[in-house]
Amino acid sequence: MKQQLRGKELFLVGVTLFSMFFGAGNLIFPPFVGYQAGSSGLPAFLGMALTAVCFPVLGVVAVAKAGGTDKLCEKIHPRFATAFTILVYLCIGPMLAIPRTASTSYSMFSFLTMHLNETTLAGIPIAWVLRAAFSLVFFTDAYHLAKRPARFKDILGKWMTPILLIMIGVMFIGGLFYLRTTPAAPQPVYAQNALLEGFVQGYNTMDTLAAIVFGIVIAMNVQACGVTDPNAVSRSIMKAGVIAGSFLLVVYGALAWLGVHARALLTQAADGTAVLSGLCLQFFGPAGALLLAAIFFVACFNVCTGLLSSCAAFFHEKFPRLSFVRWLQVFAVVSFLVSILGLGFILKISVPILTLLYPVAIAIIVINLLPFSWAQKPLVHRIVATLAFIASIRAMF
Repeated sequence: MKQQLRGKELFLVGVTLFSMFFGAGNLIFPPFVGYQAGSSGLPAFLGMALTAVCFPVLGVVAVAKAGGTDKLCEKIHPRFATAFTILVYLCIGPMLAIPRTASTSYSMFSFLTMHLNETTLAGIPIAWVLRAAFSLVFFTDAYHLAKRPARFKDILGKWMTPILLIMIGVMFIGGLFYLRTTPAAPQPVYAQNALLEGFVQGYNTMDTLAAIVFGIVIAMNVQACGVTDPNAVSRSIMKAGVIAGSFLLVVYGALAWLGVHARALLTQAADGTAVLSGLCLQFFGPAGALLLAAIFFVACFNVCTGLLSSCAAFFHEKFPRLSFVRWLQVFAVVSFLVSILGLGFILKISVPILTLLYPVAIAIIVINLLPFSWAQKPLVHRIVATLAFIASIRAMF
């Protein structure tokens, strides 16, 4: 029995965790933060790094230290722990994040079918039929991979993630050749407090919530390497979290840098997708659209498989009447149905839910990591969670 993971195996598990984190939001929001922040890009990026890198890593550490997601909240109240954990899994899973992976992937390939937008098939818009067909294939393939979570390090870690990083590297190198201008002045939203605005924008990656979710699957990958002692598994998960966070920081920095310098080429960009699309077209011509679509597809597919497997494993543990595979089938079908509603609908409902859950999740993670005896008292946990919930509600109005 191994005492802990080391070397190549630990690195692979860390890269696998990175691949499960790095999805659509991770591609979209850093360049748009940089685009809007302009010359205030550094403080905006540091703010975003707190919620999109530091807190996800702390979340992985906190879950590993506590011994599970539900145990993270147990000191508040057992019923709260169950309800909050289920809500997080549903939001980061079939109700929001998983459907977003398919919808975003399809939207990046939609330039191939734009000429069919006005066409109908038996009275049904062909665009809707194509989106449904794409989502069906996407979730079918993700389902088959998600059935073998212990092999993620061999598939996502060894193959999918290196391909993703190479493609992002090509895009960044294009930027080094084309983007040599001085950053523009920050847009009004970043002119006053770029650090705080970047902090809030980091919510949209959903990574702090994902950190609470992914512990189950990462534990399976650690155990598949021969580490079975619970404490050793926890230590290995913590180290893998630091590796994943390091990759996130570097890739976010590259994407934010592209956004900061993009205003010289793109005067009107509505979101991060428009920033990256415009830059890739400038760098590589028509081939740039295919490159970006491939980046989004690989990133979203990695995240989708990780989320499907994590959600199925958690619900099987809590409600064992259905097997892991049955829960996986349920979540794949529900995610498919939500995805065909379209990316716009999913993003519209995700913002208020994230605003409500994120501060509470951050507060729970931080209070569990404080090394003081008073911080471990149930009353303190209840007060902190209540105050965070109140702050969440106030932020919504």
